[in-house]
Amino acid sequence: MNLSDLYKEKREAWKLELVAGENALGRSIQIPEVHRPGLSLAGYLKDNSPKRLLVLGRVEISYLKDLKPSIRMQRLREVVSTKTPALFICRQYLPPPELIAICEERAVPLFRSRLKTIDLITELNLFLVDVFAPRMSCHGSLVEVHGLGVLIQGESAVGKSETALGLVERGHTLIGDDIVRIKKHGNWLEGVGVEPSRHHMEVRGIGIINVANLYGVARIREKKRLDIVVELEDWDETRFYDRIGLEEKTTKMLGLSLPFYTVPIKPGRDVVLLLETLTLNHKLKRMGYHSAQELDSKLLSLIERKSGKTNRQKDPCQK
Repeated sequence: MNLSDLYKEKREAWKLELVAGENALGRSIQIPEVHRPGLSLAGYLKDNSPKRLLVLGRVEISYLKDLKPSIRMQRLREVVSTKTPALFICRQYLPPPELIAICEERAVPLFRSRLKTIDLITELNLFLVDVFAPRMSCHGSLVEVHGLGVLIQGESAVGKSETALGLVERGHTLIGDDIVRIKKHGNWLEGVGVEPSRHHMEVRGIGIINVANLYGVARIREKKRLDIVVELEDWDETRFYDRIGLEEKTTKMLGLSLPFYTVPIKPGRDVVLLLETLTLNHKLKRMGYHSAQELDSKLLSLIERKSGKTNRQKDPCQK
């Protein structure tokens, strides 16, 4: 991300005005950090990082105005370096002439914003977190089912898009088909469809369809938190498939573990119904109700009771 892209994207929202350094808008932002250089302007430069975006608010501007011109120039030269990506002044304050001169000299873009200092810092932090978030692309269909984001994966032609279309037809929501972009936000993942094919699906035998046009805008959304990964595969008679569900499987994406389910498909199996049931059962697990574990506990208790009863009947000393 360079400053030219930031300026184009956020110019209206952040009410930005470019004051100096127009020729340096191609400068890139290298680290996702925002710094308010209060102590640095006072002369304390220990551990000062020159690659951070700088924000000056009311306090910094007032402090600079109270300094003698020679000292003001010295402090600004110490704070604004050739490595500084950009500098923002909040509340539409007028920058000191020395600051404009230094920014022009060192090719550092200088912006003014009408936003309050805390508001601009918050917007900058959110913007940088989003831009620098780890991300990846994967093949599959992302659908919101009963409020959960379900990523459907599998080999080509296994029926991912048809399954997603069946879920949409039953009232669920499509986020993306074929290629899904995954983005990491702290300890959770978010999936989005890619442009320009977002909200379109390729169905073999039919072609490209627009889900929004066919089912309405209520059946699409731009992004969704990723909760479950489901892999569809052709039924393999030689493979053992879990029939109880005691084992919890996971898969890793961008360093985070996600619940993982393998659903074998063959003629006669209602895959859409299976995914709806899987999703509801997963929601129950998150609420603390684990059907397989409950049944297992009941069976163990029943075995223990029967075993104890049998032992008592075989004890010759018992009257």
